[in-house]
Amino acid sequence: MEQTYQYAWIIPFLPLPVPMLIGVGLLLFPTATKSLRRMWAFQSILLLSIVMIFSMNLSIQQINSSSVYQYVWSWIINNDFSLEFGYLIDPLTSIMSILITTVGILVLIYSDNYMSHDHGYLRFFAYMSFFSTSMLGLVTSSNLIQIYIFWELVGVCSYLLIGFWFTRPVAAKACQKAFVTNRVGDFGLLLGILGFYWITGSFEFRDLFQIFNNLISNNEVNFVFVTLCAVLLFAGAIAKSAQFPLHVWLPDAMEGPTPISALIHAATMVAAGIFLVARLMPLFIVIPHIMNFISLIGIITVFLGATLALAQKDIKRGLAYSTMSQLGYMMLALGMGSYRSALFHLITHAYSKALLFLGSGSVIHSMETLVGYCPKKSQNMVLMGGLTKHIPITKNSFLLGTLSLCGIPPLACFWSKDEILNDSWLYSPSFAIIAWSTAGLTAFYMCRIYLLTFEGHLNVHFQNYSGKRNTPLYSISLWGKEGSKISNKNFRLGTLLKMKTNGRPSFFSNKVYKMDENVRNLIQPFLSIPNFGNTKTSLYPYESDNTMLFPILILILFTLFVGFLGIPFNQDVDILTKWLTPSINLLHNNSNHSIDWYEFCNDAVFSVSIASFGIFIAFFLYKPVYSSFQNLDLINSFVKMGPKRNFSDKIKNAIYDWSYNRGYIDAFYGTFLTVGMRKLAEFTHFFDRRIIDGIPNGVGLMSFFVAEVIKSVGGGRISSYLFFYFSYVSIFLLIYYFLNF
Repeated sequence: MEQTYQYAWIIPFLPLPVPMLIGVGLLLFPTATKSLRRMWAFQSILLLSIVMIFSMNLSIQQINSSSVYQYVWSWIINNDFSLEFGYLIDPLTSIMSILITTVGILVLIYSDNYMSHDHGYLRFFAYMSFFSTSMLGLVTSSNLIQIYIFWELVGVCSYLLIGFWFTRPVAAKACQKAFVTNRVGDFGLLLGILGFYWITGSFEFRDLFQIFNNLISNNEVNFVFVTLCAVLLFAGAIAKSAQFPLHVWLPDAMEGPTPISALIHAATMVAAGIFLVARLMPLFIVIPHIMNFISLIGIITVFLGATLALAQKDIKRGLAYSTMSQLGYMMLALGMGSYRSALFHLITHAYSKALLFLGSGSVIHSMETLVGYCPKKSQNMVLMGGLTKHIPITKNSFLLGTLSLCGIPPLACFWSKDEILNDSWLYSPSFAIIAWSTAGLTAFYMCRIYLLTFEGHLNVHFQNYSGKRNTPLYSISLWGKEGSKISNKNFRLGTLLKMKTNGRPSFFSNKVYKMDENVRNLIQPFLSIPNFGNTKTSLYPYESDNTMLFPILILILFTLFVGFLGIPFNQDVDILTKWLTPSINLLHNNSNHSIDWYEFCNDAVFSVSIASFGIFIAFFLYKPVYSSFQNLDLINSFVKMGPKRNFSDKIKNAIYDWSYNRGYIDAFYGTFLTVGMRKLAEFTHFFDRRIIDGIPNGVGLMSFFVAEVIKSVGGGRISSYLFFYFSYVSIFLLIYYFLNF
């Protein structure tokens, strides 16, 4: 076993040769490298698979022996300063390594087909492999400096991947927004690292925790300064894990390819913040008030993410806000001290969210058949619906992921989310009410995404009929009811329903909207990219290829069975608790997490009831309408429509505006931060030029004018010089006489 741990250094570095060789190959032998591009994808998958097998072997040994291994070597030694590099293998490291490698392998397999048409295929796999290397290096780091180095590499990789299609202005802006927002948190992280080094004199986790605990127990630290340093450390996690108020980059990150969204939102970048807080938990847990602050940020993020997901039309953006909310649950659990529950939810959510994102990629892949490559149309749920009979495998997998995230047993997220909800009652009743109500909101918006995407009739029609036959287009939305019967002589592929009204948007409207004619023609092929083989042209959505469906089917198995890790079968302690024993002991929490099945069933009935209520409301408001607006009278019986709006309509419109406009947080940042910084820059520029530079420039200019005047006075005659000289002397003598009289 000792020998196996000695080779654990290969975990972060094994995927690294692929991006290096791809870069060298594209530089020296571009034609040959591009012609063998499938070989590079195979090597990426193979090397990451080796890392996965090695990580699983280490995890099995840890479960059996509850061991922790650390190996370091000195890098810089200078008098009182010593910097060491190394790797730390403990339960947290092994859990994160397995998540990164398993999800990463499935995403790479999926990407081989999803990105096959893209000219940046090799660049994509180079970025992905370097991303995996950076994240694996982060989770195996043994000190804060090493974590910060890989932390920044993860940020660089996310910048490159989010802006992968950098020729699109919206993608370029999205990656810049992600980069700048994370720099705010990273600067705080750097200051926090330096602050704790000032206090303890060490960057190593083991020494840092031991020295700091001794200082706290002996009351030898300034608690205000310590709390400030802890908040700065936590700022890095706030930005990386998209916690309020640095969450604004996450929905815009959806401008990258869908496999990137799956990897970032499931097991890599957003999980880095949760990992950092879990790693530093022995530090945070002894600082007064910092745990309360972490839980407060978590509960705000839980509720904010759920409310912002309610009215999203982009399928990926809706899932992004879902990720934000679920990360809030994990942060809430860490703030409450529920270390095991937070990591349990991290595991279950990773596989369920990867399943949902890969499923959404399959949906987008199918919709592109109809509307061409146009993200605003192929990702817009308003233009979807009726996909069940065309992509049944994707539909069923997406349904399982949806039910898992809703907390329906026996799927994965049910077991982990229930633990967090139950622990919240013991921590704070007010937090518990928010957490439980958000669970109902989660069920509502996830069911809404599913119903708008798969049920009913396809809203973008794809068949060109002849004669006088009409093709109905129907779409019922919680935020507005739009639809019409359109004559096929004017029908065009990719027709977009206009969503604008004369006034503010309403929950339901019986107004019929006209169709936008500025769209693609039906006979236009789906995709036409030269030198990349045959392209598919279809009048109907079609199921994705087997290489895209295989990862989805594997993730279905994880979603079904990974939740059983936290259930004790025929033993007092479940596998997850046994696995986390060394970390739990480090936190001085020796509980075995035994389950009282009677109490558990009572709590489960309550949580499932809340989730079922959210699903029922979503189905009632978004249930499919197949042939006509037969439910319109029933809907309007609850909401009176007309030029006058009652109080309930105003409430509904306010909810819609809040959700669709991202809680006005982006607008606030744009108005008060972006514009404010520009105004400040303009003022400082004016102050620098007119005041700082203006004073010496003015003195020099005055000297120039005085010299010119004096030059004009003098004519070269000595008698004139003597006259002026005696005049000045006489004046000074008179002044001196009167002053001393």
